[in-house]
Amino acid sequence: MNVFTTDKIRNVALLGHGGSGKTSLVEAISYLAGMKSRMGTIEAGNTISDFDKEEAKRQFSIKTSLIPVEWEGYKVNLLDTPGYFDFIGETEEALSVADAAIIVISGKAGIETGTKRAWELCEKMKLPRMLFVTDMDVDNASYRQVVQDLQAMYGKKIAPFHLPIRENGEFVGYVNVIQQKAKRWNDKGTVDKFDVPDYSQDNLSICRDALLEAVAETSEEFMERYFDGDEFSEDEIRSALRVSVFDGSIVPVLMGSNTLARGMYTLMADIVKYFPSPDRCKCAGINTVTNEVFEADYDFAKAKSAYIFKTIVDPYIGKYSLIKVNSGVIKPDDVLFNYHRDCDEKIGKLYVLCGNKAEEVKELHAGDIGALAKLSNSQTTDSLSTRKTPVTYIRASISKPYVYMRYKAKKKGDEDKISQALAKMLAEDLTLRHVNDSENGQTLLYGISGQHLEIVTSILLEKYKVEIELMRPRIAFKETLKKKADTEYKYKKQSGGHGQYGHVKMTFEPSGDLETPYIFEQTVVGGAVPKNYFPAVEKGIAEAVKCGPLAAYPVVGVKAVLYDGSYHSVDSSELAFKVAATQAFKKGFMDAAPVLLEPIAALKVVVPDNYTGDVMGDLNKRRARVMGMNPVDNGYQEILADIPYLELYEYDARLNSMTSGSGVFSYEFARYEHAPEDVAQKEIRERESREVSE
Repeated sequence: MNVFTTDKIRNVALLGHGGSGKTSLVEAISYLAGMKSRMGTIEAGNTISDFDKEEAKRQFSIKTSLIPVEWEGYKVNLLDTPGYFDFIGETEEALSVADAAIIVISGKAGIETGTKRAWELCEKMKLPRMLFVTDMDVDNASYRQVVQDLQAMYGKKIAPFHLPIRENGEFVGYVNVIQQKAKRWNDKGTVDKFDVPDYSQDNLSICRDALLEAVAETSEEFMERYFDGDEFSEDEIRSALRVSVFDGSIVPVLMGSNTLARGMYTLMADIVKYFPSPDRCKCAGINTVTNEVFEADYDFAKAKSAYIFKTIVDPYIGKYSLIKVNSGVIKPDDVLFNYHRDCDEKIGKLYVLCGNKAEEVKELHAGDIGALAKLSNSQTTDSLSTRKTPVTYIRASISKPYVYMRYKAKKKGDEDKISQALAKMLAEDLTLRHVNDSENGQTLLYGISGQHLEIVTSILLEKYKVEIELMRPRIAFKETLKKKADTEYKYKKQSGGHGQYGHVKMTFEPSGDLETPYIFEQTVVGGAVPKNYFPAVEKGIAEAVKCGPLAAYPVVGVKAVLYDGSYHSVDSSELAFKVAATQAFKKGFMDAAPVLLEPIAALKVVVPDNYTGDVMGDLNKRRARVMGMNPVDNGYQEILADIPYLELYEYDARLNSMTSGSGVFSYEFARYEHAPEDVAQKEIRERESREVSE
């Protein structure tokens, strides 16, 4: 691939609901750019973006793909992102390096949850954007309805650039709203100009008025002229649009057909014309030597620096770190410094990735996106720079996973292979977490959703040839007591020679501190139990609280007092008193009204207004206590509730179903509370049956 200077580069993320046509749009563009001899399809599993076997099998994007397109002297780096929220981390990584975005909307399906979420992400990242309506070759696709819905939601900034022309039910051309001219596709793939059809005049007038009103909003002078009835020239309109699309005050709407590869030429021309090159964007880090702001601003003349936004680890193609060059020009054999890892990385060769193919390049200029192979220590969100000017950039904010499942290897002996495979997947996917919960004897996988974890399982089998089984996780219950019990235990054993003798009298009662397993005190008088055995008694208690007598869960909130006992001058030992204390604890604990404690989470659910009733009703069924509700932006409500961890199982699927995918939730541990009797008894029975089977 050719080397491109910063002003000739455009970095564009493709966003939108799953199935809206992002991947097929990339397919049409790459075909028209001469990168492919024929267009692939989602159904055939041969698209340039969705190259992974799992994506081909499921027929939707799972990972972000980078497709650099050379187009009339420019390089457009298209970042094709997954449309489903299950893979939000991939989208967030792409947006951390995108300078603009295209939100793809199906003209057939209209505005969907993923459309709104894409818009919100662009607002959050302050990204210039365009909207591209696909499926215009489909009979029941309605461009007009999509535009009206967009204007109802986002106001006057929505500016349609084109109108479709249909003849005999076929998508044959379009009206350019700026030029007020009609164009028809011919057999050569180019367009023929003709007069705007009479049946398009009304729609043209509506769209033209909307466009001019949006242009008029860009300056006071234009506003005055607009109200005076002056006409704007085409150059004036385009000049205003360049400024306004960049600052987000105007959002163009374009349209086309991916399957017919129509509408892509105008889309690519407008990407080059209206979207900013990186040198028009701001980018700043911190010089870690001077602690001053390093204004990188994609300036090729400044010290070299780059940001690693994504990692690909594949058993077949190897490891690649995808970077965006934030300043300078990176060349093969450069040595770059990673401040986060305090190490140097020798670059070796430079690549650009196109789907799953790596192509070598001579250099990467500031603002460009490329790939480095086999970096030894660097990870996603790390910064690279020179030792002389060490720079660190703010790490991208990646969504935290809240859905988790217990897993185990299906085949004994595969544990090490699974661990190695997961380590590679964790390097790729920052929304995947692995937790060893030794307290409850389980290993956990955290992800964005149940589907996310299911796909992880499938990838482990397909790509790494290891199989795991996902199961319902064990909840971290704990045990405590409600009353005071007085008990004694005498441990006496004789087996020839020295015997074993330890005798303790103890009380057990609530300590009032559920953060601490136990408090140990002794009030022995008269040497009934010698002082040198006190540590052994406490050690017995310390071991006993690890596995409670009620349901084998850890014990908290117990005050243990040793007040009397006896010893034998020959047979007593530390071991004997430790055993006596352990047995006394088990007996005394069960006599002191033991109860099971369950963990409670502070839950936050954010949903559109019209779903709050359903969500709150469902929370009540899950034993949650709704603590409050706060309005947030864009017609959403934030519901705050306390909910038992036990009731969070599969909550992601339920919330997704109730809110058509528009609801999100997060939680954090709040405290432990007494479990209701029916919950406690069920858990005790399940624990007993588990122990029998194990």
